[in-house]
Amino acid sequence: MGRPSGPSRHPVAVVGLDCRFPGAPGPDAYWRLLMSRAVAIGERPASRGPYDVPGGFLADADAFDRSFFGVPTAEASAMDPQQRLLLECSWRAVEDAGMSPTRLAGGSVGTFVGSMSDDWLRLSLAAPEGITPRTGTGSGRSMLANRIAYQLDLRGPSLTVDTACSSSLVAVHLACTALRAGECDLALAGGVNIVAGSVLDEIYAQAGLAAPDGRCKPFSAAADGIGRGEGVGVVALRLLDDAVRDGDPVHAVILGSAVNQDGRSNGIMAPHRASQREVIATACRRAQVAPQHIRFVEAHGTGTPLGDQIEVLSLGDVFRDPQGVREWPLAIGAVKGAIGHTEGAAGMAGLIKTVLALRHGVVPGSPSYGAENPRLGLARRSMELITEPLELPADGCRAGVSSFGMGGTNAHVVLETAPVTEASAAAGPRAGVFTLSADTPTALRRNLRLQAVDVAGRTGDELARLCWTSNRSRAALPYRFATVADSTEELASRLFAGAELETEYPAAAEEPGLAFAFTGQGSQYPRMTAGLYEGSAVYRTFLEEASKALQPYTVTPVHEVILAGDPVVHRTGTTQPALFAVQYALARTLMELGVRPAAVIGHSIGEFAAAVVAEALDLADAARLVAVRGAFMQQLPEGGGMLATRARPAEAAALVEDETDVGIGALNGPGATVLSGDLDALARIRNRLEERGLACTPLKVSHAFHSPLMAPMLGRFERVASRIPGGRPRLPFHSTVRGRLLAPGEELDAAYWTDHISATVRFEDAVTSLSERPPTHVVEIGPKPVLSNLLRRIGPARDIPALGVCRGEGSGPREVGELLARLHQDGLDPAWDTFYPDAEKRAVRMPAHAFSTQWRSWHQQPTGTAAAPQPPGVPAAAPDPDRVRRGVREAVVKVRGGRHDELDDTLRFYDDLGFDSVMLMELKYRLEVRFPEVGELSMPEMLSSLVSVESLIGYLSEQLNAAVAP
Repeated sequence: MGRPSGPSRHPVAVVGLDCRFPGAPGPDAYWRLLMSRAVAIGERPASRGPYDVPGGFLADADAFDRSFFGVPTAEASAMDPQQRLLLECSWRAVEDAGMSPTRLAGGSVGTFVGSMSDDWLRLSLAAPEGITPRTGTGSGRSMLANRIAYQLDLRGPSLTVDTACSSSLVAVHLACTALRAGECDLALAGGVNIVAGSVLDEIYAQAGLAAPDGRCKPFSAAADGIGRGEGVGVVALRLLDDAVRDGDPVHAVILGSAVNQDGRSNGIMAPHRASQREVIATACRRAQVAPQHIRFVEAHGTGTPLGDQIEVLSLGDVFRDPQGVREWPLAIGAVKGAIGHTEGAAGMAGLIKTVLALRHGVVPGSPSYGAENPRLGLARRSMELITEPLELPADGCRAGVSSFGMGGTNAHVVLETAPVTEASAAAGPRAGVFTLSADTPTALRRNLRLQAVDVAGRTGDELARLCWTSNRSRAALPYRFATVADSTEELASRLFAGAELETEYPAAAEEPGLAFAFTGQGSQYPRMTAGLYEGSAVYRTFLEEASKALQPYTVTPVHEVILAGDPVVHRTGTTQPALFAVQYALARTLMELGVRPAAVIGHSIGEFAAAVVAEALDLADAARLVAVRGAFMQQLPEGGGMLATRARPAEAAALVEDETDVGIGALNGPGATVLSGDLDALARIRNRLEERGLACTPLKVSHAFHSPLMAPMLGRFERVASRIPGGRPRLPFHSTVRGRLLAPGEELDAAYWTDHISATVRFEDAVTSLSERPPTHVVEIGPKPVLSNLLRRIGPARDIPALGVCRGEGSGPREVGELLARLHQDGLDPAWDTFYPDAEKRAVRMPAHAFSTQWRSWHQQPTGTAAAPQPPGVPAAAPDPDRVRRGVREAVVKVRGGRHDELDDTLRFYDDLGFDSVMLMELKYRLEVRFPEVGELSMPEMLSSLVSVESLIGYLSEQLNAAVAP
């Protein structure tokens, strides 16, 4: 594209955008409107003032999803609709950038907003009796940027810019400057304009600037003035290098920009050729782009005869091509012909149009208003109007955007097509976890339906990237949906089903408190977790780490034995190291994914991995103990066995009382007792149990684990274990050796691990201990679910959800994804990046959040009058409880908004009603007016009583009683 060499220009990437313009409720609709060359000019709604001239007006400009943003009714009613529109638009622009708006909280994010309308403030001041503290925060133009920063908790620069019609493009220039100066890492630049009165219409008319039919006709022979329009647009900006590094979507690139002023020119309202020429030339120099390499310019194009002529002359000055370098005429267009002059948002309307054109590779044709103005001489200046869609070069191009303000402040921005990033090879078909959430079940269904329609039109190649984008760019709100899919067809089906679900979605609780339960022997099988090893680099790393720790004690690396499918995995000398390695790798993988335990419990060999997770053993020491334990057991003579019975613990104890070579191997729950020991003795016991009608099942084991037959290895093992320092668990450790929660300071030492070999596995007791402070979920850590079924049979734990990370043979990333999906729905926010291969971590475009339009407000002012003060000298009567309650409730409703029948006296001011310091001061004022006999209320005393509406009623009753006391 012919870029001159030179120093780094720190280009700025447009990573996200959102907008609403006449006839276009979003960016996609805006693009369709522009490509259709339609004109979105219509009749003026009655709410926009008495001036009866058509214009470009927004639908639903009075709607605002106030509950989504947690804005009380009264405050939302006082808010300028421009604030409301900017809030929703900013949220959606951040989502479009592949970022979750809630994750920006506290970050270095700048907010730059252009606006020139004070209509709402004028309307608010027209009714002095309705003025409240919210009038200032709701109507002040300075609050437009600050409202976004406040609601989203953004900590970078925040300023509202008013340079008249060039305001929003100046805001973009300031945002880029702040990014390059390091004042913020991300910048939101926006513009907004709502016509809420007719003052500016009168000014335009008296100045001879108004088009009688309300239509701008840029560069047309029929051009006769300005037609007004409404709109809002926000772009999310980052330095290009940062955006590319982090995989952000890049819609287009801002190469350079400039702002200047006409100074003392030929009139404060008149355009100035020299200043326009200079601002365009300066922007090109800063972009290091020769004017001849600019393919098209989105002009200011107001459609006033003088304005159009001056603009063409200044463009001709900059883009003239005396040497004939330019391959094509400079193409110019102006969006005002389609949507009207959106004033403070005009620069943003032009910028977003240009960004979309660069992204799509085509510039929309301008609406036709007849022949071009012959006085402009476009052809002899090597310029042409874009009357039909203009295809752009396949390898990209440069474009300019101009915006000139009444009063003389001019801005120009130079952009180029987004760089083509090297397409990483997709990791192949794999499961993804698609997540979506909302503030209400109704909103969740609405957005599920929107996403389902979008996904149904996608290809399978995008699945993992689409899922990653949903994890990254959507806020984790209370009502959540999460699902795993292997194809876009499956995902679309699940989204449609979720949207039609009749049952209420439960709200996610606080972050879950999880317990990890580590499985014992019997859960192993050849090639266990092979699918996860092949599909997850994280799991592969941890399994190989465990295998390396076991390497000094094994002939073949454990992970190779597991993956080879060798049945040797069923020999206890191999089983124990293999299970330990798998459990360690599974637990560490989940922890890397943000799934961290608050407590651990392990069944038999599972306690070793549990001890590592609880930091009572390090990996190397645990590996040594496990390997030696398995080897010593393997060396014991075979001949013992284990018998699963339905005997109760007391019955089992009586059965083994006279059998010296049999013990109770495990107490796994009601009707789940395992006996272990000599085979002949077990046969005798089996006969006795079957005579009583109690079923028994011999287990397929090589040795009598957890029985007296383990005695020959105990001394040898203890000598090895004694060389390893004991450790104290740093997590609650529910021991299946002790059958209880280990006390603080209790160590897992050589004696503990030696007892562990032959002692009864007291799983039921340990689970009962765990249930005394129950976790929200138990996650079973093992190659297939075994303990989950036992947990459901133990009374205290019956209602605790037991989830598995592997389902057995064939388990892979999908099963991990299903676990993450369930936990996310229940309140967990996983570390999603860890779940996806790097090649899939590239954001793709998704439909933005669909806000509710149910709540509406326009020009609302508080109504009603305060109770008149009692005349001085009239003795105050004893307080009437009904009067006090009624007065407090009325004051609360006046301040907060809403209806009386919605106010419950038990509601808390801060947590439930959303009161802040300004609202409290207004409440104090209203109570003093309503109950003058109490005089001035003490704010410190009042604050101590502001727990709930009920407590405030009690406080005020006390003050009134004190006031009438003799």
